[in-house]
Amino acid sequence: MSLLRPMYEKYFRVEVKGIENIPESGGALVVANHSGVLPLDGLMLQVAVHDHHPADRHLRLLAADLVFVLPVINELARKLGHTLACAEDAQLLLERGEVVGVMPEGFKGIGKPFSERYKLQRFGRGGFVSTALRAGAPIVPCSIVGAEEIYPMIGNAKTLARLLGFPYFPVTPTFPWLGPLGGVPLPTKWTIQFGEPIPTDSYPPEAADDPMLMFNLTDQVRETIQHTLYKLLVQRRSVFF
Repeated sequence: MSLLRPMYEKYFRVEVKGIENIPESGGALVVANHSGVLPLDGLMLQVAVHDHHPADRHLRLLAADLVFVLPVINELARKLGHTLACAEDAQLLLERGEVVGVMPEGFKGIGKPFSERYKLQRFGRGGFVSTALRAGAPIVPCSIVGAEEIYPMIGNAKTLARLLGFPYFPVTPTFPWLGPLGGVPLPTKWTIQFGEPIPTDSYPPEAADDPMLMFNLTDQVRETIQHTLYKLLVQRRSVFF
């Protein structure tokens, strides 16, 4: 956290809203949009919960398989408390009373072109809803504004991505043209807003296997995040201020 905090406070100048919507105790599933080419939004989300929640809660992020096979990244992810993005791990953490973070858009969100910024991608099959229902944990929608512009992705070198085993290989106005300097993110101004929790503890145990309920709750979460993104975009004065 001491390494991430200067980026959070001084570089991206993150403003946090609605942190009180994360319960003071017990399990909770934070569901956020995903963007920015590199997953800096997840890291800033962790700092936001760690530094601002009145009950000193910690966010455990669910990460893709790729994170745990990359050298160095693998070790850092584990030290930050990340765990594999699978239903079993997520349910175990929620039942232990931890705050779990998931970004259902996955690589589709983080690797989308700049022209599609702030347009949510598909939220998968609603597995996160099923996990929350099984654990009886509330779902907290979370909207992040600012991450979309840190690396404006204007192209995708798909052939190179396949050769390297990556889901995409970004081309931005500065990368790969400027080499390592092209990897420096733009100093955008961020806002992270946590919405009102959606309770799940009133549903019967068999609800986790109801596809229609999962679809409806997934759609409710997605629409809440999308609406909040549009609202925050209208309110902000500038990408950088």
